[in-house]
Amino acid sequence: MYIYIIAKNVLVFVIYISMQNHKNRLTIFLPAAGLGERLRPITYHTPKPLLPILGKPLIESIIEKFSLVSSGKIGINLHYKADMLREWGRSSIFSERIEFFYEDPILGTGGALKNAEKFLIDGHFLVHNSDIVSNIDFSILIETHLTEGNIATLAMHDYPRYNNVVLDDKGYVIDVENAGTSMPNPDTGGKKSAYTGIAIYSPEILKFLPQGVSHATVAWLAAAKAGHKVKALDFTGCCWNDIGTPQAYALAIVDALRADGETIYIHQSVKDCSNIEMDGYIAIEKGCVLDKKPSLRNCIALEGSRIESKIYENRIIGPDFEIPLSEAEMFGADNDNGLILIGTGGSDRRYYRTKKGNENAVLVKYAKDDPDFKRHIEYTRFLKKYGIPVPELISVDVQNMTAMFEDLGDLSLYSCFKCRRKDEHIENMYKKVMNIAAAIPKTVRHISECPLLEERIFDYEHFRWETEYFIEKFVKWIKGIDVRDNAALQNEFHMLALKADSFPKTVIHRDFQSQNIMIKSGWPRLIDYQGARIGPPAYDIASMLWDPYYRLDDEMRERLVSYYADKMKEIQSAEFSADEFLESLAVCRLQRHMQALGAYGFLSAVKGKKYFLKHIPEGLRLLKEDILPLKSEYPALYELIIKLS
Repeated sequence: MYIYIIAKNVLVFVIYISMQNHKNRLTIFLPAAGLGERLRPITYHTPKPLLPILGKPLIESIIEKFSLVSSGKIGINLHYKADMLREWGRSSIFSERIEFFYEDPILGTGGALKNAEKFLIDGHFLVHNSDIVSNIDFSILIETHLTEGNIATLAMHDYPRYNNVVLDDKGYVIDVENAGTSMPNPDTGGKKSAYTGIAIYSPEILKFLPQGVSHATVAWLAAAKAGHKVKALDFTGCCWNDIGTPQAYALAIVDALRADGETIYIHQSVKDCSNIEMDGYIAIEKGCVLDKKPSLRNCIALEGSRIESKIYENRIIGPDFEIPLSEAEMFGADNDNGLILIGTGGSDRRYYRTKKGNENAVLVKYAKDDPDFKRHIEYTRFLKKYGIPVPELISVDVQNMTAMFEDLGDLSLYSCFKCRRKDEHIENMYKKVMNIAAAIPKTVRHISECPLLEERIFDYEHFRWETEYFIEKFVKWIKGIDVRDNAALQNEFHMLALKADSFPKTVIHRDFQSQNIMIKSGWPRLIDYQGARIGPPAYDIASMLWDPYYRLDDEMRERLVSYYADKMKEIQSAEFSADEFLESLAVCRLQRHMQALGAYGFLSAVKGKKYFLKHIPEGLRLLKEDILPLKSEYPALYELIIKLS
């Protein structure tokens, strides 16, 4: 029995090692010969595989993803603008792994593989159309292929418009309708699926392809008829985009911005954009020239474009062309109700742009029984009444947990400064924000009119909740350090919370950071204030001026702190103590940065919003900066923060 178990384990280990070797030797083949006719005039300048997605050619992104699972060879077929692709390959970090296969005429998806037979014959190979953007997991595709012994494993999804691959009950391919067109036959039934343009093949598939022009489906059906397994692996629900039209290209860029938690991308080669007016989703690629004062809203500017002093909206701009699009085409609107999903934050609420008469409006959808819904409505009415710049509340549907608000656009303070601005402009905008921060506390005089806010006290318990949130969601989850039994650290958190709770309290936003400040017509407006509480005003100032999302110059920050203190004296007179405020600011900075890091851990690990991870280094830098002057008072916390950073 023991010999049998050992032998079985050895066999499993040998199979595992064999599979790892197969994966490491895996080759990729990227069809890149196409003319890109539906993308003209864009492809008159750039072949489809080299179209940039936020500064990176599409084909490069595919190879980077492939390189995470294999260091194998890279085959690319060529025809249209072959010299541009060769030049890209020569300058690429992957140049030593790349081999090109020129075709004239274009040989099709099957003929391309047959033409590269000597390159592909040595082992399993992945085929990935060079105009596809997806988050399909290559590892799952590879593991399935190797463990099941398929001759072909096709990444498929349910896409009714293209469902032309006919499958049996076990998911194997038995037919292809209108091969080469991806068009299904509406008169036939049965189980059908759509090919994503991504597959892994065993080299035996090549013998089922004829010489010359052919489609890969020829090999699928011939191999299946010969008794081989051609498996369709379902990836329905994964993100997928075939960049075949200007609309699809624009949507791919918007999706890439959203996936990175951004609304604006400006290539580093664009030296000065201080005079540009922006709103919506913007991508400005390298080599663009900006005129005196252009205005852009939902625009993509490609290499070599000259952006003139005029208004551009919903379009792709090139060196000698403009392609107008509707907002629905750029954002993939829900055609049934015309709603366009907006927003990139950490909330579970859904925000949609819609129409209210002739004007844009924002529809907010809450989950059932979410207590923030009622707070959002009541806080809006209260803050608006006393002059705080929040969006106008247009309508409320309590039964469906929705509300409609004034549309403040898509330009946040955070995204506004993605474009290089002069220091004077930055400081002036932050002074406007400080004016709002100083105005919010005065609403406490009328707090009895808003019982929901009056009862929300930022007290000892909440400060302790923040530090436990930091320990659990960041220290433990992200950094893998367990300090729950550290009595000295817990005592310091207790003392920190007591001190934070001891300072005077007033109405605060509580999440007063650059992504929650929208810029409309040059003026800041507040959003996401439904978490407002009665707490120390320094917490809001710590959130804004020591914001991991946007790093302010130290001297400018000092001037803004002084500016805020002067404003508070002006508004509150004897009620405001500058010395007490500065003392509370040091404590609130510690609290706020621990809360923010905890949030980044939670949002990335639980909510899957990985783009929050990019803000961790700055959050840690700020936390380390915060603890240095207080290390003698909080030595255990100092030791932990040094270990984390």
